[in-house]
Amino acid sequence: MTRVLDGIRIVEQGTFITGPCSAMMLADLGADVIKVESKGNGDPYRSFKNGFYSAHFQAYNRNKRAIGLDLKDKADRDVFYALVAQSDVYIQNFRPGAAARIGADYETLCGINPKLIYCSISGFGPDGPYAQRPVYDSVAQAVSGFLSVAIDPEQPRFIGPALADAITGIYAALGISAALLERARTGKGKRIDISMLEAMTHFAVEPFMGYFALGEEPSGVDRPRLAQAYIMRCSDGRLFAFHLSSIEKFWDALVEAVEAPELKADSRFATRLDRIDNYDALNAALNAIFATRKRSEWTERFSRFDVPFAPINSISDAVSDPQALHMGMFVPVEGRIEGAHRSVRPAHTFDGVRAGTVVAAPVVDQHGEAIRAALARAPGTWPQRQAETLPSAQLA
Repeated sequence: MTRVLDGIRIVEQGTFITGPCSAMMLADLGADVIKVESKGNGDPYRSFKNGFYSAHFQAYNRNKRAIGLDLKDKADRDVFYALVAQSDVYIQNFRPGAAARIGADYETLCGINPKLIYCSISGFGPDGPYAQRPVYDSVAQAVSGFLSVAIDPEQPRFIGPALADAITGIYAALGISAALLERARTGKGKRIDISMLEAMTHFAVEPFMGYFALGEEPSGVDRPRLAQAYIMRCSDGRLFAFHLSSIEKFWDALVEAVEAPELKADSRFATRLDRIDNYDALNAALNAIFATRKRSEWTERFSRFDVPFAPINSISDAVSDPQALHMGMFVPVEGRIEGAHRSVRPAHTFDGVRAGTVVAAPVVDQHGEAIRAALARAPGTWPQRQAETLPSAQLA
């Protein structure tokens, strides 16, 4: 792994997806992430499906260490505070007010460590009429307006995976990275509040700007129609996608690829605006053509033409996709006690170097003994904090 965040220590007290995803993004970049969980039960996502080490938990908790603490117990709370005192970032995704009840609120932790970057992730923000409502991914998608432009209004169904959870985690990681950069200049910590509502509303900025600029109410079918994006069902029942956008040469190449000059001659499809207005008619005509050949035949044929296209890969298809294999997208999981042997590598490449492995998500309290021992050895435990943050190696 290219450790661009080497030397940065993060205490994550997250559950389910948003907090753990944010910390995972930073762990993938080399930060030392210590996941603090309740003793015994740990993160509820561990038991989301099949036992106490679900694939869902593994997905968002790799490259981390774990310690189990009961913050109602004074000795454990002191361990937690000592850890915070020697860390750079704290992440939690509790409902507003919950952190204060366990002594992990901003005022307490930044009183211990004034240079701490404190990130609080919530559903609807720290206050307001919805602040205390329980929130999950689907609720955030719905209230933000994003879901209205992501579904077919005639056949409304949620789409997976948990986009709002993961996207909020990524936004949080971006904010934390920016705060770390600012702290390098100013020496000061920062409080970051981000909600799923804010993240998903910002993520849907394009349809919002369509509404503000044009007064139009976007729907879930607008984007494919305007972008001239199509999904075709081939003769073997498998799906094939292409995207013509606004470049005329892609339409010309498509007509040639499907060997249908009659489409070019049809006045309903003469220009891009005509094709937008007659999207359903063109979609029906193309589906009739694609139903005459298997997807593999269309894939081979389209590879010879300048059209943005792809088969709609299943997950198992994607694992064996030639480009994904060339890019080394799937890597071994090191240090595993149980769970998957392979995972998806981090997306970044730095100076031509990509991660060749990831470290398995920890079992509950896997590193607790080592972390406690390192804190006992470390100079300057809470409440007296040293001027310098300890290097990661000293808390290994």
